[in-house]
Amino acid sequence: MENFSVITSRENSLIKLVSALQGSAAKRRENGLFVLEGLRICKDACENGIRFDKLIVSDTAIQKYGEDIEAFSENAAECFKIPHSLFLKISDTKTPQGIIAVCKIPLTDKSKIKNNGRYVALENMQDPANLGAVSRTAEALGADGLILSADGCDPYSPKALRASMGTLLRMPIFIFGDFAAEIKASGLTSYACVVDKSAESIKEVDFQDGCAVLIGNEGNGLTDATKSAAQKKITIPMNGRAESLNAAAAAAIAIWEMMK
Repeated sequence: MENFSVITSRENSLIKLVSALQGSAAKRRENGLFVLEGLRICKDACENGIRFDKLIVSDTAIQKYGEDIEAFSENAAECFKIPHSLFLKISDTKTPQGIIAVCKIPLTDKSKIKNNGRYVALENMQDPANLGAVSRTAEALGADGLILSADGCDPYSPKALRASMGTLLRMPIFIFGDFAAEIKASGLTSYACVVDKSAESIKEVDFQDGCAVLIGNEGNGLTDATKSAAQKKITIPMNGRAESLNAAAAAAIAIWEMMK
């Protein structure tokens, strides 16, 4: 590993940057960077053409995953080796494998939303695990991309990336600042999923190309502004005493109905 520079101090500027990126969405936005940690997700990134700005590995990882790390190094602008004890200071996992890649946040042009595509739009979803679960369902069922509100959880947070099992690196992601207004202006037929018996049953909806299902916040659902902006309001009929579904479960049903 001749092309690897050695870092030993926790006061090193790169070490401080990685720690900040791991823990802060604001720092990720400010720097335009995010962190991938672990062998599998770094492999997924390489296979999907994501270039590494920095590759940081522990000395023990080089011994264990030498062949993979050599391949990662060919995909990285700069490579660094650090002691395992220092890696523990910047890791976001309890039992780190000793591999971190720092990557540039991709800029997805909203003009690339396809007029005939089918999208999943999430407003103010707060739980990274839910975001990861929804993204996996969306990819598995063939949705064309995710539309996220800027006030929701960060799709490039370590927890969201792990929960998505790499899906958030593969699917197009569009971030809407003014969610309701941009959904309305997107040209997509929007279906707001609501808990309202007067809304059309999702089982009766004939989804056409060029549409998006809108799923709201885990606790409060969609905002009034977004519900007003949507062309249609739809609901998932429920029996028994259940009043609502987990956001990820509701999204899974909505995506299935939209894509079938």
